[in-house]
Amino acid sequence: MDQSAVLEISREVFIVILKSGGPIMAAGLVIGLAIAIFQTLTSIQEMTLTFVPKIIFIFGAVIVFMPFMMTTIIEFAQSLYDRIIALG
Repeated sequence: MDQSAVLEISREVFIVILKSGGPIMAAGLVIGLAIAIFQTLTSIQEMTLTFVPKIIFIFGAVIVFMPFMMTTIIEFAQSLYDRIIALG
């Protein structure tokens, strides 16, 4: 395995990480921003108001995006297995 193959696999790893984690982090960002705007407009500074909706919304996003995330990870794993077979 040469240096270019290692760099290509590393690049693919980062793309898979972004594709599988990105939707969840984006959902957390959107709900966090909405809660911050709500707290600013109403002057409510309750700590549980920040965490509970975020947790619920992120769990919902995980359930919604799980098929996409699993497909991405499985496709990457299969491509790695194919490369391992090609080496031997």
